[in-house]
Amino acid sequence: MLKIALLGCGRIGRVHAASVAQLPGARISAVVDASAEAAATLSALTGAPAMNGADAIADADAVIIGTPTDTHFDLIRTAAEAGKAIFCEKPVDLSTDRILRCIDIVARAGVPFMTGFNRRFDPNFATLRDRLVAGDIGTPEIVTILSRDPSPPPLSYITSSGGLFRDMMIHDLDMARFLLGEEPVMVQATGAALVDPEIGAVGDVDTAAVLLTTATGKIAQISCSRRATYGYDQRIEVHGSGGLLRAENQLETTVELANATGFRRAPAQHFFLERYAAAYLSEMTAFVAMVTQGTPPSPSIEDGLRAQILADAATRAWSERMIVMV
Repeated sequence: MLKIALLGCGRIGRVHAASVAQLPGARISAVVDASAEAAATLSALTGAPAMNGADAIADADAVIIGTPTDTHFDLIRTAAEAGKAIFCEKPVDLSTDRILRCIDIVARAGVPFMTGFNRRFDPNFATLRDRLVAGDIGTPEIVTILSRDPSPPPLSYITSSGGLFRDMMIHDLDMARFLLGEEPVMVQATGAALVDPEIGAVGDVDTAAVLLTTATGKIAQISCSRRATYGYDQRIEVHGSGGLLRAENQLETTVELANATGFRRAPAQHFFLERYAAAYLSEMTAFVAMVTQGTPPSPSIEDGLRAQILADAATRAWSERMIVMV
């Protein structure tokens, strides 16, 4: 039985705990959080003791890091030096230099490391990618990604998030790499605070678009917004030399009403927890397989680095109003 120490008992920690509970070959062996109340609550739900970080890591076979980003580096170093397999939520760190140091630490320790880009594991997106790789639409030429949250997070979160490009859009930047099959070499970006002027006042945007171009000319266009009145908007389209692949939104129900006034469908699922429930479970299944069966880490820590480099480039392209070469 694989023993996993869960570091971070907030929203994403609870999601991962629920996923591990569904896997017969693994269990949460300890929970850790700076908030004693949060740790006690998740301890009661999982049956795992609340412990301090060092003891929890020492007693486990693997760790899940779902703590605030500024704590990731120290936890990664501690876990790697203890010889533990690591799953770390995105971003690995807000500094590419620190991610490079993490890569070195992990490589020297020889431990497997998986970065938490859950959208790769969404059944619809994964199927789209499989059919893309199988050649169903020939050579992919342009990827379009639409990502819109139902509402902005609290301003206190915005100020510590690293900005929309590094926080929200980093998922889409990783997905663009995943689907293009090539590394973007040129980044263009624009953005504005159209949803909440307070977001602009703290130096961030809530509405943005990014254009990525690879060395062979393939294009990815990403549209992000902190507002969607109709639910959590998550769509992908890939156009290629031989056709089109598209993944639509997940709706609250598949029931559609048709009458004299027209056609009416249900809203999109409202939040990422329900929209990506299957993806989180599949992601954790892959992590356990990585540790117990030796499957290659994917997404790897290098994937985390490359997405962060693109997020930094997009931030610079927006703030300096320039094209950034990667």
